[in-house]
Amino acid sequence: MLLRFFLLGLDRKAGIVLTILALLAVAVPVMTLWVPADSPFHLSIFTVSLLGKYLCFALLALALDLVWGYCGILSLGHAAFFALGGYAMGMYLMRQIGPRGVYGNPELPDFMVFLNWTELPWYWLGFDQFWFAALMVLLVPGLLAFAFGWFAFRSRVTGVYLSIITQALTFALLLAFFRNDMGFGGNNGLTDFKDILGYDIQASTTRVALFVATVAALALSYMIASGVIASKLGKVLVALRDAESRVRFMGYDTESYKLFAWTLSACMAGVAGALYVPQVGIINPSEFAPASSIEAVIWVAVGGRGTLAGAILGAVLVNMGKSYFTGALPELWLFALGGLFVAVTLFLPKGLLGLWGQLAARMPGRKTAALPPTLPNGPTLSNGHAADQKGA
Repeated sequence: MLLRFFLLGLDRKAGIVLTILALLAVAVPVMTLWVPADSPFHLSIFTVSLLGKYLCFALLALALDLVWGYCGILSLGHAAFFALGGYAMGMYLMRQIGPRGVYGNPELPDFMVFLNWTELPWYWLGFDQFWFAALMVLLVPGLLAFAFGWFAFRSRVTGVYLSIITQALTFALLLAFFRNDMGFGGNNGLTDFKDILGYDIQASTTRVALFVATVAALALSYMIASGVIASKLGKVLVALRDAESRVRFMGYDTESYKLFAWTLSACMAGVAGALYVPQVGIINPSEFAPASSIEAVIWVAVGGRGTLAGAILGAVLVNMGKSYFTGALPELWLFALGGLFVAVTLFLPKGLLGLWGQLAARMPGRKTAALPPTLPNGPTLSNGHAADQKGA
């Protein structure tokens, strides 16, 4: 049954996405570890980590597209789930430092020793085990999303009001995690990681392994999202997006459907954050910033909302542009990003993938289905002949 679910969403577009990801999972390790450093085809560890970061953002965009593109829920707070997953992984990595920290305390992270903490807080217990941290990566964002969605959807908060509440959620978490007494490192966050699963986190092989794990997580998440959308559940989600009141009048429990998609999306975002932290080497409250959630919306809009593949494409392209322009023209990057969003909204409402579809439809020689003829004041005809009308 599980195999059938995954195969359900494997169309031509999914095949292209998964093929590209499979090629990356093979080519990047080979070009990094086995191609000589003086070869033009060699990839540096910095480039591998940068590509891994792009794919983590792509996974976040995929999660957002699941709820925005197919449920019509515009979330301006998905960075909260991303950051919570990152903090869960960061707590595990901090516990792995042990006595190798600056203060040499085998139990307490350095920032706790600096703040004169005498014992480890209860919510840090268990994070010395990878399986526990991996479980928290899913549970913490998932439970928060479930609780938030339960109250929001049952109260039938929709549209811009829901978007504002999601932004308020991530801003509240931003302020909370900035506090030193929360026990998460304050504004400095968590950093100076040493090991992951017993392997040196700075080693080339570990960096490549993290990249491959990110590719695998993105591919699996894409297959899950595609399976959900292609199933009967997905049809209901699309109907909710287009006419929620009609779906409710037909007897569907619309809140439960939205809650499922919302929680699943949050778990995906948490996984993206957990993979992001060991590759960039730090997690701090700035990841909760509302601007991060708004950027994710731009990624999805640029690539194409409601396409899944477009979200991945938009996240990679926009962040590649960000990496270049913040170095070449740092003072103009935010203006360029805002202009890009306005341009996409006005001229590319379906994103880059939608533009490709429009161009393909206008190609010479491409046949389009002719519309059936209609009577001047009557019903549409399906066989091309005049229909006898009552009273004629």
